[in-house]
Amino acid sequence: MSCPFCPPKVNNSAVLLENELSLFIDLKHPILEGSGIIVPRAHRQSTFDLTTEEITSTFSLLTEVKALLDTEYNPQGYNLGWNCGAVAGQTVFHAHLHVIPRYASEPYTNRGIRYWLKQESNRRNI
Repeated sequence: MSCPFCPPKVNNSAVLLENELSLFIDLKHPILEGSGIIVPRAHRQSTFDLTTEEITSTFSLLTEVKALLDTEYNPQGYNLGWNCGAVAGQTVFHAHLHVIPRYASEPYTNRGIRYWLKQESNRRNI
């Protein structure tokens, strides 16, 4: 298996915070400043495969991540998201929580993670 979030593939210099069961990886995205992902150390395909302990670990680390990003980037809001399954946009099949700082100066400010999904053009054709 070749998973970019499983050791030894994880770039340790991109790991900003960690705890016993989870890592926060800085994505160094050129547009989404400060964004990263929280991943379980163990390979789990989706959020639905996480153990109770891994979920607790993820949300414990999320508190630390927010404190770090608040200090480093001073965002005015956050989007948090899990993509589960290819149809939902998951491209790496190792569970990961997206942590995306948001800024008032962005062109798409005030548009949440569901904005594009709620457009009429996304209505199902049954």
